[in-house]
Amino acid sequence: MRTKLTGLLISVLTALTLAGCDNGSDHVLQGWVEAELIFVSPDEQGRVETLKVREGDHVKKGEVLFTVDDDLQKADMAVRNTAVVNAQQSFDRAKELLKSSAGTQKTYEDAEATLRQAKANLEWAQTRLARRNAYSPGDATVEQIYYRPGETVPAGRPVVALLPPSNLKFRFFAPQAVLPGIQFGETVGVSCDGCEKGLTAKVSFIARSAEFTPPVIYSLEERAKLVFLIEARPEQPEKFRVGQPVTITLPQETRK
Repeated sequence: MRTKLTGLLISVLTALTLAGCDNGSDHVLQGWVEAELIFVSPDEQGRVETLKVREGDHVKKGEVLFTVDDDLQKADMAVRNTAVVNAQQSFDRAKELLKSSAGTQKTYEDAEATLRQAKANLEWAQTRLARRNAYSPGDATVEQIYYRPGETVPAGRPVVALLPPSNLKFRFFAPQAVLPGIQFGETVGVSCDGCEKGLTAKVSFIARSAEFTPPVIYSLEERAKLVFLIEARPEQPEKFRVGQPVTITLPQETRK
């Protein structure tokens, strides 16, 4: 559904851009707000036990988002811990035997290697257990929740989608006639229905490949319909919402 909506937005906004060019107002372009979501998922399959957030919540970096059942991980850690205890005893015995010349250097080295491996296995088990708790990687807003407590989530499947403020961006199309005047990092004006005055964004991406509206014919008439995708990052992202239509005003020097 989101893909279809994005495609429709691109088609409509491209048409609006071209219409603006025909009217000689190609310095004013139509765009929309898009998000780069962060999807938080468990490393291994499990059942969601607790969900600490709701859609729309603001979370801080390091805050717990959800937990997944950890029975298997706790059992594995117990086994690994027992292996470390046994390996430590074997190492201590080999060390004493070596000191009294009743043991060999090889036996001591083998016991030492076994102890190192057992400790590494225990650390791995501890990491698996710790990762049954999912933490927010940064300050963000909870945009969507895909699994609820009691539901089983596969490994790598997102449970929560987060949107950090810096991950909002504007997308719009510029005609080739004004493209040379748009520079990476340049400030553009942004306006929308109900928005305050003076909002701006910085150009963060300029496509190297052009896009046409059909039919794709290389003629003087159709070349006027050549447009390039441009992205800009808002300097006040908290002022906008995902999917919101916006009007981009290019700097004076880019105007025809």
